Amino acid sequence: MNRVEVSSPTPRAPSVSAASAESASPMSEFHQTVLLDEAVEALAIRPDGCYIDATFGRGGHSRKILSQLGPQGRLLSLDRDPQAIAAGGLLNDPRFTLAHTAFAGMAQAAADAGITQVDGVLFDLGLSSPQLDTASRGFSFRFDAPLDMRMDTTRGQTAAAWLAEVDEKTLAEVIKDYGEERFAVSIAKKIVVARAECPITTTGELAALVRSCVRTREPGQDAATRTFQAVRIYLNQELGQLALTLPQAMDLLKPGGRLVVISFHSLEDRVVKRFFQAGAKPVEPPKGVPLTAAQLPKPKLAVIGKPVKATAAEVAANPRSRSAIMRIAEKLAA
Repeated sequence: MNRVEVSSPTPRAPSVSAASAESASPMSEFHQTVLLDEAVEALAIRPDGCYIDATFGRGGHSRKILSQLGPQGRLLSLDRDPQAIAAGGLLNDPRFTLAHTAFAGMAQAAADAGITQVDGVLFDLGLSSPQLDTASRGFSFRFDAPLDMRMDTTRGQTAAAWLAEVDEKTLAEVIKDYGEERFAVSIAKKIVVARAECPITTTGELAALVRSCVRTREPGQDAATRTFQAVRIYLNQELGQLALTLPQAMDLLKPGGRLVVISFHSLEDRVVKRFFQAGAKPVEPPKGVPLTAAQLPKPKLAVIGKPVKATAAEVAANPRSRSAIMRIAEKLAA
């Protein structure tokens, strides 16, 4: 894990003020943070609290959190994207620590930063606008660019390299399971046949192959959408990282601490929803053991309110927010 710590040799006034608007920052020039106010409000910020922003991105949520922290407050932010880490280097604040790591490195990053407990953890899942809009990242079929799709471009296998060697059965399963694509088998066969003649190395080549197989699609959605989503999620192990990290976040939370998660598609939201439901479920007494409800262990979580979605005004200003859904839970005392 690479770690970047922003610190100052002598205490000074925080460099991020409540008056500093996100739109004024060069870090967020091409990114509109989804559910910015709602997410930070859900954390119930304490001025002297300690918080984790699990997805720094371009720093929208992190700066908003810092604007509500006092001099003794602290924020640890994580991201595995080197471009996000570079953007974070511009945020010069003694209360702020930035770690270059995937979700699953949360506990280690907290330990490295000397943090044992926190008052809140925020996840903003999925891709940021800069990732989608930078052609060389290979996430979008809007550009004909190298087929990369890695969130951390310093390590791991590119999408092009994976597509060159994955077997047809596994490819079909990935497209079906992570893209919920009903034409997965046809797409996998087409890719395997095509790569035997010429390697698939660009987003345009992959998108064209997929479109030739998909006979119907929802209005307004490109036929390549589900396959691109599936390859990206699988390649970056996004669902596995989330499943590994939610328990870490729970362990780090103090009683009364908030866990806030913004997801952008049903697979992510399903992982979060099931985790919250399991944590909030009352413990069942063993069969045949006469225990009262007061004698049973209490649930670990309390779900706070209903899932939150973007307002019509936010969707109009930022169409990407249309699919966002935010869930909030609070850790209960043991």
